[in-house]
Amino acid sequence: MNGIVQPLPRSQRVLLAAVALGLVLSSAVQATESAELGATLPPLLDLLERQSPELRAAGHERQAAWERPDVAGSLPDPMLTFEEMGIARDDPSLSPSGVGSTRYAFRQTFPLGGKRGLAREIAEAGAEQAVARERLSRVELRSLVKLAFNEYQYAHAATQVTEDLRGLVDELESIAQARYRVGLAPQQDVIKAQTEHSSLQSELLTLERDRRSTAARLNGILARPANAPLATPAGWSALPAAVPTLAELQARILGGNPQVAELNARIQEARRAEELASRNWIPDVTIGTAVVQMGNRAEEFELMLEMNIPLWGKRRSAEQREAVSMRYAAEARREAVNSRLAGSVGEAWSALETAFRQHALTARTLLPQAELTYQSALASYQTGNVDFATLLDAQRQIRQLRLSLLSYELEQRVRVVELERLVGAEL
Repeated sequence: MNGIVQPLPRSQRVLLAAVALGLVLSSAVQATESAELGATLPPLLDLLERQSPELRAAGHERQAAWERPDVAGSLPDPMLTFEEMGIARDDPSLSPSGVGSTRYAFRQTFPLGGKRGLAREIAEAGAEQAVARERLSRVELRSLVKLAFNEYQYAHAATQVTEDLRGLVDELESIAQARYRVGLAPQQDVIKAQTEHSSLQSELLTLERDRRSTAARLNGILARPANAPLATPAGWSALPAAVPTLAELQARILGGNPQVAELNARIQEARRAEELASRNWIPDVTIGTAVVQMGNRAEEFELMLEMNIPLWGKRRSAEQREAVSMRYAAEARREAVNSRLAGSVGEAWSALETAFRQHALTARTLLPQAELTYQSALASYQTGNVDFATLLDAQRQIRQLRLSLLSYELEQRVRVVELERLVGAEL
C-alpha cells in the first residue's frame, strides 16, 4: 500500500476541525479587539492591566516582599558540630572508631524578648510598602493612559472642527469669487480666502502630527509598537456625575493616596525597628546537646547553654539613635507629602471648577454670539456693507471659540485625572 495516504479516523478529524475553528474564532476576536482599540477608554485600561510590564514587575516585587516576613520571623539555622580528637600521628584515621573520641554536637539559638516577632512585623511593614508601590504604579499608569487618550480625542475633535471650518472658508471663497466676477469685490478678497484656506491646511497638518505623536505615546504606555493602529475615538470619556468638594478630596488623600500609604507603612517599620533596637540589649540564648563516642560506644552526653553578652553598649546606643532618627525622618516626610498633596488637590480642583465655568460661558454665550456676528457679517458683505476682512475675522472668532470649547473639554478631563491620581481612586 505504499504511496496511499490512509484517512484519519473520524474522531481525530472532528478534533482537528474543532481546533482549527477555535484558532479562527480566536484570531477573529483578536482582530476585532485590535480594530476597536482606541475608540473608548475602558478597553485601553483593560489592556494595560493585562500586558503592562511595569505592573507585572510591581506585582512580582510585592509577592517577593510578602515572603520576607516568614524569613524574618524564623529561628536561625541550627548548628551541627563534628569533632574528632586523639587522631594517631603515625597511623592517622578519620573513622570515628579509629580515633580517641568523636564528639557530635547540636546547637540552636533562640532570640529572646520578642525580637523574632518584631523582625516579622518590620518585614510585614516592608511588604505593605511594596503593596503601596504597586498601587502607585497602577494609579500612575492608568492616569497616563487616560491623559493620552483624552489628548488623542482632542486631536481628532480639533481636526474635525478645522475641517468643518475649512469647508466654511471654501464657501466664503466661492462668494468672494462670485462678487469679484461681477465687479462687486476686489481680487484681494479671493486671495485672502485662499490664504485662509492654506492656513487651515497647515493647522490640519499640525493636528495630524499631534495625533500620531499622541497615538505613539499611548501605544508605548500599553507596551504596543509605536505604529500599532488605533481606532478613531468615539467621543470624550464621561466626566464624574458630581465632583466632591475640596474638603472631601483632601480627606480622601489621607486614606487613599498610595504614596501616603507607603509612608504610613514606612513609619510603622521605623517604629518597630526602634523597638527592636531597644530590645537588642536582651541576650539571646543558645541551647545545645552533644554525644561523645569512644570506639564504637557512646560514652558521654553533654548539655550546653550559651548566652551572648551585650557588652558593647556604644554600638547598641548608636543603633537606637539611628532607629529614632529614621522614625523622625519618615514622619517628617509624610508631613511634607501631605502638605504637597493638599496643595496639588486645591490647585487641580480650582482649575477644574474654572474649566467648567469657561466651558459653560463659551457654549451658552460666546459661541452663539460669534455665530450671530458671523451671519450678520456674511449678510452685510453680500450687500457690500462690510469688507471681506471683517467677515474673515468673524469666521476666525468662531474657529477660536470652537477650539476653546475643545480645550475646556480636555482641561476638565485632565484635571479629573489629576484629582483621581492624587486621591488614588476614581471620582
